[in-house]
Amino acid sequence: MLRAWTPETDSSLATRLNDFRRTKLYDLLAAIPFIAWCVFCASQTLPSVAQEVALAEFLIQTDPSALRAPLILVIAANIGTLVFLAVLAVMFAARRVPRHTAPGFYPCFAAVVGTFLGVGVTLLPLQELSSLLYLGSLLLIIGGTVIAICAALALGRSISILPQARGLITLGPYSLVRHPLYLGEMIAAIGIALLHVSSWALLLVGLQFIFQFQRMKIEERTLAQIFPEYEDYMARTARLAPGIY
Repeated sequence: MLRAWTPETDSSLATRLNDFRRTKLYDLLAAIPFIAWCVFCASQTLPSVAQEVALAEFLIQTDPSALRAPLILVIAANIGTLVFLAVLAVMFAARRVPRHTAPGFYPCFAAVVGTFLGVGVTLLPLQELSSLLYLGSLLLIIGGTVIAICAALALGRSISILPQARGLITLGPYSLVRHPLYLGEMIAAIGIALLHVSSWALLLVGLQFIFQFQRMKIEERTLAQIFPEYEDYMARTARLAPGIY
C-alpha cells in the first residue's frame, strides 16, 4: 500500500540524507572518483618506470659510465610520483569524516580547479631544453614531490580536496608553513611546466596558482570556524614561505 505524500515525508528524507552524508560510507563513496584517478595515473606511469629501470640495469651491467644523471633523476621523479599517488589513495580511503564543509559552489570549484588544472600541462608537447634547464626541471619535480609526500603523510586522515575541516594538523611540515602540500604541488608544477614550456603551459600553471591561493584562503576561513586555536596557529605560521609569505 502506497503512503500519501506529506511535508513530513520530505523532512524525513532530508534528515536521513543529511545523516548519511555524515557517515564514513558516504565519504568513501565521494572519494572513489579521486582514488580511481590516482590508480589511473599510476597505471600510466608504471610502464615508463619499468622501462627506465630496465635501461638503468642494462647500462650498469654493460657500460656503467653511460649511466647519466638525467636518467637517474627521471627514475626518481617517476618513483616519487608513484609513491605520492599511493599515499593519496590510501589517505583518501582512510580519512576522517568532515566536521564542516565550506558552503557554496565557488569554494569547491576553486579546490577542484586548483588541484587538476595543472594536469593539462602534461598534455602539451615536450620542449627541447638545455642540460641545465632539464636537470633543474627534474630537481623541482623531485623536490616538490618529496615535500608533498611529507605533507600528505602529516595530514594523514585529515586530507581532503574540498575545503573541509576534518582535523587540525600543526606538526611536521605544518609547523613551518600552513600549506606545505600545496607548496610541494606548486614547486612540482613549475618543474613540469619547464618540460613543456610554452605560453599555454605558463597560462595553465598561472591559473592553477591563482585558484590555489584562493583555495588556501577559503580553507583557512573554514578551519578557523571549527578550530578556535587556528587563529593563533595562523599568527605564528607563514602561509607558504617562512618569513616571506
